[in-house]
Amino acid sequence: GSMLASLEELVRSESPSANLEATARCATTLAAIGAALLGAPPEHLEVEGRTHLRWQFGPQPRVAVIGHFDTVWPLGTLDRWPFAVSDGRATGPGTYDMKAGAIQALYALTMLDDLDGVCLLMTSDEELGSPTSRSLVEEAARGARAALITEPSGREGALKTGRKGVSMYTVRCLGVAAHASEPSRGANATVEMARQLLQVEKLSNRDLGTTVTPTLVSGGVTQNTIPASAWFYTDCRVADVAEQQRVHRAMGGLVSSDPRVTVAVSGGPNRPPFPVTAGQSLYDRAARLGREMGLPEFAGESVPGGSDGNFTAALGVPTLDGLGAVGDRAHGEGEYVRVDAMPDRAALLAALVEDLLS
Repeated sequence: GSMLASLEELVRSESPSANLEATARCATTLAAIGAALLGAPPEHLEVEGRTHLRWQFGPQPRVAVIGHFDTVWPLGTLDRWPFAVSDGRATGPGTYDMKAGAIQALYALTMLDDLDGVCLLMTSDEELGSPTSRSLVEEAARGARAALITEPSGREGALKTGRKGVSMYTVRCLGVAAHASEPSRGANATVEMARQLLQVEKLSNRDLGTTVTPTLVSGGVTQNTIPASAWFYTDCRVADVAEQQRVHRAMGGLVSSDPRVTVAVSGGPNRPPFPVTAGQSLYDRAARLGREMGLPEFAGESVPGGSDGNFTAALGVPTLDGLGAVGDRAHGEGEYVRVDAMPDRAALLAALVEDLLS
């Protein structure tokens, strides 16, 4: 009922991470929903022109509940893919990742008699790697007994007990332009980029769970000009810090094979690995509470995607992730949440917060 209506209102406020006006509008929407439910407005925290929301109850946070309201979907997606509910599934851009989780977190807190010691933080740039909100995430969690992340759950509602670390790189090649009919007068940045890209891909180590994946590429200006510049973006995921450092050293050591083309690498680690040791005891606690409440069984799993849980776990704060929506297809067309699971997940989060506060 009302949980679904709140979700619809939030999904209809589109919030692509890069659009500051849209995320600010969405912040206003979420703040109003939360103020009505919790009887208190959030702080609007402005960082570099960006709005984040924080509800803090009592002077010292003992439990941090953390999520985000930005999505990966551009403005106008709603026109072709509106919020809709059928067959027990609610769909629409950002439903699963993670507007349902944000709504569930608010409803969870309404189930508690005393919110003293709870900090609820909702940010607007998580999908960009949390450049302006990382310090707020760390501030909310530092000294707390636990950080509870309301990102989407895993397969069949699994909670997330660990995540890989994430590094992000851009490799730029600068050559010399010339007419394509006289290639020797130029220095082809795109060809050098191709060589570098193949070197970078070899840094992956499947046995250790390290993936180094070139994604975006760009080069050249016209079809009959030797490209003077080219670049590619690389996404790196690692299970431990040693691998993150190995890849970082290797990326920093890339050398051009063409003396007339320079290679410059920027970027580095964005999120440190979130080891399973940070999430296991909280998972055990949540599983016990879930059984006591008669909820369907859920597993605990370590996943490759990063989240703000990586930052809280790196501080040594016990962290449990995936406490948000049950559904599927994050970042994909047709992402959806299971409507029947929303109250269950809110109740589980409430029980976990209460248990940690006691």
